[in-house]
Amino acid sequence: MTKRNAETADTAELEASTITRRLSAEVREKQIVEKAVQHFTRHGFAGSTRELARELGVTQPLLYRYFPSKEALIDRVYAEVFDTSPTWEPALSDRSIPLNKRLHRFYVEYSAIILREEWIRIFIFGGLTREGINKKYLNKLRAKVFVPVLEEVRHAFGISEPANSEIFDAEVELVWGLHASIFYLGVRKWIYGLKIPKDIDSVIRAKVDTFLSGAPTVMQEMRKDSAVK
Repeated sequence: MTKRNAETADTAELEASTITRRLSAEVREKQIVEKAVQHFTRHGFAGSTRELARELGVTQPLLYRYFPSKEALIDRVYAEVFDTSPTWEPALSDRSIPLNKRLHRFYVEYSAIILREEWIRIFIFGGLTREGINKKYLNKLRAKVFVPVLEEVRHAFGISEPANSEIFDAEVELVWGLHASIFYLGVRKWIYGLKIPKDIDSVIRAKVDTFLSGAPTVMQEMRKDSAVK
């Protein structure tokens, strides 16, 4: 390297260092979180904070300045990737729109969130290695999606409220079937490396129609069986 090239490289490095130092705390934290999402997507949650800092391109002390522990960073990543939307319940409960269209629209929008590589892989890693971390999200999902969906199915098909918790839990399983079938598209693509249909919209429409063709009948039969007992 010539003297001139060396001086140019030193100047560029100094300028980059100056720009880096000028980053606000908010921007710096955002950068760390974004890189952490990429790291956990590829490697899961194993490894030390030293390895993590090196992978993120920051020093370990700097990492600790923003996140006092690896657990705190993981919690922040989880909050970033697995946020739930306050619009879910109102959208599912808008009875001015036919139920099949509401469900189709919701799951098309939802699939755009969950069928991403980082969402699927981090969720799987979390379920395998971080005991309880997925439960918070799944509890929200049950309250904000599964329960409203069941309420709307009962209303649309004139089905009475469940007489006991056993019937209610069985109804929840029906919604799980619909939800899991869409989630599994992401597993096939990002975990198994398999091809999935390009027209996700049509796939979701078919799954919603299948659910509405079968679930209401099964829910009615649950009530008849319960009455006989």
